[in-house]
Amino acid sequence: MKYQRDFLGELLGTFLLVLFGCGSVAVSVLFNSHTGLLQIGIIWGIGVSLAIYATRHLSCAHLNPAVTLAMVATKRMTVKKLPVYLMGQFLGAFCAGLLIYVLFNPSIVALESAQQIVRGTPESMSIAKMFGEYYQLPGSTAVVSMPLAIGAEIVGTFLLVLMIFSLTEGCNLGRPDNNLAPLFIGLTVTSVLCLIAPLTQAGLNPARDFGPRLVAWIFGWGAAAFPDQSGGFFFVYILAPVLGGLAAGLLFTWVLEPLMRKTESQCCEEELAERVSPSLN
Repeated sequence: MKYQRDFLGELLGTFLLVLFGCGSVAVSVLFNSHTGLLQIGIIWGIGVSLAIYATRHLSCAHLNPAVTLAMVATKRMTVKKLPVYLMGQFLGAFCAGLLIYVLFNPSIVALESAQQIVRGTPESMSIAKMFGEYYQLPGSTAVVSMPLAIGAEIVGTFLLVLMIFSLTEGCNLGRPDNNLAPLFIGLTVTSVLCLIAPLTQAGLNPARDFGPRLVAWIFGWGAAAFPDQSGGFFFVYILAPVLGGLAAGLLFTWVLEPLMRKTESQCCEEELAERVSPSLN
């Protein structure tokens, strides 16, 4: 396989990201161990940072189709690698969801029995949310329509991808050291989660949503795994993150990057002038 390093990097990285993130949601749902949004957001952020550190020597550590498509659209990655990256990401997310099910299914069964929840019913979404996201959960105080959920996912993914570009592109003089960039990307994930999660659970990543959601569908949640018959799952958690990522990538490339390069050039000219000026005096 020509791009096996890229495939393995994206598979392993997305696996780790989803395992840490969805695992924290599972622990919260089943054991009330992480009761606050900030706690879960921090675990997600740490998981993202660790996944990037673990795999960026294999692939570009996108770990998210929305990021990969933005990179391809802005010609930062060849389109030939696109299928390899997407396959690795979706397979990694599915494998992580599968492991979470294996680890926690006995506890899931116990909770279903204790609360008399029948798997596959609307009430079972309160447990299925450890796999996929839902913008309409029974008992939730948030009032979220499909258009609002789509908008929230676009905004959240836009912020995430914009920060990824800003933190990793050399034209940004304010970016951190390359060794610190994964930490700041993780902090971005935590911040966006705290903003968007009350509305949609903050998918921001089509692979992170679809892979574990498919696991839930296979193991008995059925219609509860894909509850919106009008296509809400696809529009909110697949299409919206892709649109948000593309918008961020294009904005950075067409607007911010030229301005940053102009500023960089001006800074170099000013620095050169300062060096030359004393020698002339």
